[in-house]
Amino acid sequence: MPRLAANLSLLFPEQPFLDRFARARAAGFDAVEFQFPYAFPAAEIADAARAAQVAIVLHNLPPGDWARGERGLACDPARQGDFARSVDLALAYAQTLGVPRLHCMAGLPPPGADREAVRRTYVANLRHAAKQAAGAGIALLIEPLNQFDVPGYFLATPAQAAAIIADVGAPNLKLQCDLYHWQRIQGELAATVRALFPLIGHVQIADNPGRHEPGTGEINYPFLLDLLDELGYDGWVGCEYVPRGDTLAGLAWRDSLSTSKT
Repeated sequence: MPRLAANLSLLFPEQPFLDRFARARAAGFDAVEFQFPYAFPAAEIADAARAAQVAIVLHNLPPGDWARGERGLACDPARQGDFARSVDLALAYAQTLGVPRLHCMAGLPPPGADREAVRRTYVANLRHAAKQAAGAGIALLIEPLNQFDVPGYFLATPAQAAAIIADVGAPNLKLQCDLYHWQRIQGELAATVRALFPLIGHVQIADNPGRHEPGTGEINYPFLLDLLDELGYDGWVGCEYVPRGDTLAGLAWRDSLSTSKT
């Protein structure tokens, strides 16, 4: 079974963020990820991870003003300066935290923006971010999001993401495969994972409907995680789901995976 990382933005919500590192370790996780660390000093997060003896394997670039509906800055032709500053901030956090990969959210195109201009901006910004990340030994990830949860999000399909990666041409730019989003985008998960596997740099999981624990919905996770093993995936699988109830009680799904082949 692939290695699992607890997403601390969603798991253990009953605990303050900095206390979730120890809770993840106590629950059997060796690694964690989270969405946005910027509400806390990087040194405090690093101390919490060090005390809990967990690795931090992923976080996102700043998304802009989340409360106002911004979901990334990378595709906005009018925000390239803001985007460049967000890259600098994310890299500063990543280097303090020892994070080996960063997710760059594409964002929503401005109303009425020319689609080709948006795409050119996105490609140019990814080239800049990938170059900066490469200098720090960090991989950059892009992730298609489904249009039900994030209407209008620019990066909308795995195939579009693959084409963008090809156009950017940076060896450290990889595909973030969130199987929950891919199921809502198009389904056909196993075939899509096989086809795009050489591009995949990180995997995240949640079930559908509801974005809850694996085993609560329609996605066959024992099959898909076995497939990742078969393909030779050696990265982390982020548990980026919304617990239906108590996080610890909901982790029983891990036991079912460990016995799925017996």
